[in-house]
Amino acid sequence: MRKQIDYSAEPILDVKGLKQYFKVSKNFTVKAVDNISFKIYPGETYGLVGESGSGKSTIGRSVIRLYDPTEGSITFRGKDISGKMNRKTTEELRTKMQMIFQDPMASLNPRKTIGDIIAEGLDIHHSYKTAAERKEKVQSILKKVGLAPEHAGRYPHQFSGGQRQRVGIARALIMNPELIIADECISALDVSIQAQVVNLMRDIQEETGTAYLFIAHDLSMVKYISDRIGVLHLGHLLETGTKEEIFDHPVHPYTKSLLSAIPSPNPELEKKRTALEYDYKTSGIDYNKGTDHLVSGTHYVKCTDEEFEAWTK
Repeated sequence: MRKQIDYSAEPILDVKGLKQYFKVSKNFTVKAVDNISFKIYPGETYGLVGESGSGKSTIGRSVIRLYDPTEGSITFRGKDISGKMNRKTTEELRTKMQMIFQDPMASLNPRKTIGDIIAEGLDIHHSYKTAAERKEKVQSILKKVGLAPEHAGRYPHQFSGGQRQRVGIARALIMNPELIIADECISALDVSIQAQVVNLMRDIQEETGTAYLFIAHDLSMVKYISDRIGVLHLGHLLETGTKEEIFDHPVHPYTKSLLSAIPSPNPELEKKRTALEYDYKTSGIDYNKGTDHLVSGTHYVKCTDEEFEAWTK
């Protein structure tokens, strides 16, 4: 049964006109993210898809302030976090927003036990009164992600990839966040383990009401876990809407080409599948000239008036 999202409520995250540029040399600047706007509501999973290099991970890192945004505004829980933050806002951001990283091995300190890795946030923010309370919190969160309490004394190299990603999820969850940014958190895992981790994330969301920004390039997984989806290309958000709107009624040519590339498990249908080609350089589309056009409901496509008229005939 699909959960009900209240889109009339105040969004937990509101990103407007986000730009993230990186100056490579005196004469060259990489525009990794260019004028991105989207909202995430309480308890919602917003999927962000696109090919490698489209700016997905950069958006996640900008939102959680691992990068200082070049331009634009980021509002989290009604507070602006895009500029210089005071101590209270910084502490709120560090506790109420957490991140699950792509590589479960590289994101865990190999010299620390799993228990100490998970409890690091508790230690920094002094979120316990006694050592017994700290231990109880760590063991409780380990059980929640499907690991045994005795695993707390082991080191990252003693776990499989799927187990290490569960540790990353536990580390994020122990702070009781309201938003978790999952940055390609399943791409390094086997397919069977991917399903386990995604199902775990869904179960936790049902229990805690946590919102997710789910960044991935696996369209089937994004369709499975997301409520709304944003399609990213060359740092621009081209189309956004519910998963039914995006998968059943794509409007932008890039979205159509992306969906046409999904292989079918049915061999007869796979024989007839035709992948649509899309080349930005020869498409005649200028992403910088487009504006958001409402297709239906929560379905938006970024394009000019002429393009919108041609695509929706």
